[in-house]
Amino acid sequence: QVQLVESGGTLVQPGGSLRLSCAASEFTLRLYDIGWFRQAPGKEREGLSCISSRDGGTIYKDFVKGRFTISRDNAKNMVYLQMNSLKPEDTAVYYCAAGLLVPPRMAVDDFDYWGQGTQVTVSS
Repeated sequence: QVQLVESGGTLVQPGGSLRLSCAASEFTLRLYDIGWFRQAPGKEREGLSCISSRDGGTIYKDFVKGRFTISRDNAKNMVYLQMNSLKPEDTAVYYCAAGLLVPPRMAVDDFDYWGQGTQVTVSS
């Protein structure tokens, strides 16, 4: 069974940094476009960033540009989200997702496989 597992979420102070990891079992991440999403309480799940399986190209939503960086390590079958200059409004459950030929809009419906999420809390 295809499974994605996120890790790295924790409590961090405003201005701090975290690196989230996305691991996969039963399939090879490099064959898929991988996206990072988040969902805060009472809000819809929103796309943050995506990395292409074809050329490693990346896209970011404007509100995370310059603070978040997505990357992949194909040898380890891992995808990462480096998050810097974290703000309280970044508090959410963060999810990684895998899909094929994902369009730049990064909609939830464009992804086929999801992890269970990892909690990130930004607070002093």
